[in-house]
Amino acid sequence: MQQSTKVDIKTNRAVYKKHHSFEGFSSSVGSDPEFQKQRVLRILLSTKASTLSSAHQEIIKAVITDLTSQGLKEVDFKVTVHISDELSKLEDSEVLRYVIHRYRYDVFPKKKKLDQFPPYLQIEPTSICNFRCVFCYQTDKSFSDKSSGFMGSMTLDLFKEVIDQIQGNVEFISIASRGEPMVCKDIDAMLKYAVGKFLGLKVNTNASLLNEAHCHAILSGGVNTIVFSADAAEEPLYSQLRVGGKLDKVLANIEMFKKIKEKHYSKSKIITRVSGVKVSDQQAMPLMKETWGPLVDQLAFVAYNPWENVYESPINDIKTPCSDLWRRMFVWHDGLTNPCDTDFKSTLSPGTIKDKSISKIWLSDQYMALREKHLKDTRSQKDPCRRCTVI
Repeated sequence: MQQSTKVDIKTNRAVYKKHHSFEGFSSSVGSDPEFQKQRVLRILLSTKASTLSSAHQEIIKAVITDLTSQGLKEVDFKVTVHISDELSKLEDSEVLRYVIHRYRYDVFPKKKKLDQFPPYLQIEPTSICNFRCVFCYQTDKSFSDKSSGFMGSMTLDLFKEVIDQIQGNVEFISIASRGEPMVCKDIDAMLKYAVGKFLGLKVNTNASLLNEAHCHAILSGGVNTIVFSADAAEEPLYSQLRVGGKLDKVLANIEMFKKIKEKHYSKSKIITRVSGVKVSDQQAMPLMKETWGPLVDQLAFVAYNPWENVYESPINDIKTPCSDLWRRMFVWHDGLTNPCDTDFKSTLSPGTIKDKSISKIWLSDQYMALREKHLKDTRSQKDPCRRCTVI
């Protein structure tokens, strides 16, 4: 921990826009956003409205309007490079489904619109992590110590229950949250159960615990994007930021993943990404590209959100509603749900899936009351919302 103080971390962010929070993004996938936009338009315009629900008809009309206006005026829905990359991996028969759910994810939070399910669900295989990254709440011992009561791993049965509830209703999910997924002993079986059920299943891992079995589980068809979390391409900066990690070990594991992919899954459509948290000018994208570029399809930095311990952050005067209240929901390892992971101790939890379904929790009185507080410019009445900078 002491060596991490050598890193000059910038913490003076007034607000944090979590959606599209890339501070640098590059891709070698080779997709063409204009081509994918025209492809989407062709497919949507040829879709018979009678085959869609009224809600989905409304979405398709809005997407067509935005895409035909893109470049002429500011629109809500765009085909960005990373969306283009995702589209390029889909069959034509999957595009309509993808666009509907991408619109829910991108635009519903802007319009403060809800339907029966969250556009995005993050499922936590475990809250335990083997790192203590300087920008992460795992450094808060009142959370991460074994005696805290917050540490644990999800059972395979509970994971299956979550998947069964959301299949066909939520397309974008992450298998990750407060901990490192590869710590969970059932992670490979979880990934196997999810095969063929989602268009946007993402796994985040620090890659330190990757082994051949994990690689095969990830590459076997269920995962659409694998994100290897790394914030630097040289020592000592890497281990100063990702305390407990070793750059050479992570590099070797990602090289192993690439070799297994090329040898056994040469037709895999999975997108691989190295993504880091941008906390300091010491992190250099050119060096990231030199080191990580040959190993993955995409490179990115995401903006730093000072969330090490929101409960001790100063109260701020932000009134803008948090968009995540309309975008995503978290399911922790024990079934407890939460509207965000900045509130990593779950003080805002609207309940557990052991008592109510995901859909009922998403539209529950408690969840709606929290949204109402934010809409009425009174997020200052809720803790830790009044200390959080996410909008």
